Amino acid sequence: MFEDLELLRLQQYWWFIVSLLGGFFAFMMFIQGGQTLLGRLGKTEKEKNVIIASLGRKWELSFTSLVMFGGALFAAFPLFYAVSFGGAYYVWMAILFCFIIQAVSYEYRKKPNNFFGQKTYEIFLYINGSLGIFLIGVALATLYTGGNFIKNEMNFSSWTTETYGLEALLNPFNLSFGLVVFFLARVGALLYFMNNLDHEHILKRARIQLKTDALLFLAFFLLMLAMLFLMSGLTYNSEGFFVVEHKFFFNLIETPLLLISFIIGVGLVLYGLYRALFKKATNAVWFNGIGIIITVTTLLSLIGFNQTSIYPSLSDIDSSLTIVNSSGSHYTLVAMSYVSLMVPFVLGYIFVVWKSMDQTKITSQEIEADSHHY
Repeated sequence: MFEDLELLRLQQYWWFIVSLLGGFFAFMMFIQGGQTLLGRLGKTEKEKNVIIASLGRKWELSFTSLVMFGGALFAAFPLFYAVSFGGAYYVWMAILFCFIIQAVSYEYRKKPNNFFGQKTYEIFLYINGSLGIFLIGVALATLYTGGNFIKNEMNFSSWTTETYGLEALLNPFNLSFGLVVFFLARVGALLYFMNNLDHEHILKRARIQLKTDALLFLAFFLLMLAMLFLMSGLTYNSEGFFVVEHKFFFNLIETPLLLISFIIGVGLVLYGLYRALFKKATNAVWFNGIGIIITVTTLLSLIGFNQTSIYPSLSDIDSSLTIVNSSGSHYTLVAMSYVSLMVPFVLGYIFVVWKSMDQTKITSQEIEADSHHY
């Protein structure tokens, strides 16, 4: 089946898989968003325990989705992985550190006589949910804006600035993208709590907080879209790379399937917010979540199709990366494509486990009765 496909079709297939995994990770970032809301929603120790328990039962799914996203990039597009993760070193190391302290915090926060104390681990969780998620947004934004790297004919690459990726923080689009991701995670967390918790005081604060975070998310999202659609991008052909004004806007318009999916995705996100804010519905997280997956998948797909560079070089335009010049071999992509058929079974397993954990909403009495809670 897959072995009969030409290399370009396999490359397009795998960029879609990477984009889809990115969409799932964007949805699962409500875990990190919830960590930044601990002090806003939990005013007592019992309330904090309820919030942490709700997030703690799902945090491994968030980390797993991030690993799957990075793993798919590494396996399908190894040159991109090497250039980005090896060149923008400081940014990716900071992200990795933020996720390490998250895992440690869930494990040791309630351990008796822990070395740092409970408050320190709660600060660690906030750092993961704020700085970690913001930096992931900035790193993903460089797929559109590019990085300072060069590569030679042997595909050996080097970074041309001594800040090794931190210069991305000076780009307004990267900053707006990071803030969109940050507030998206917080909005997702608030909707998740409304669906998952049975605690009057926490839910009351969550509904109030949602008004602020939803407004900030929409404001930064519109700003980011305006900047994206006005931005120039790189296209390529047999003669090399060329700058095209409004490249990503034209990619969306010229690909009806992406345009339709973008409209549906954004519509579901807005409908989820509407149901939560005006109907006080508890299932709004699912409309919002599906919308996030579709929207993020669409936005990432914009740079993988229509002969677009997936990682422009700001130092040497001819060093820019595409799905064509950065992918694995035909044999590798074929083998991985068969493995990708297992993804629906993995997602099905996650669904069953999730449903099992959420058969009843979490209460403070349940958490206090559990001696092994987070």
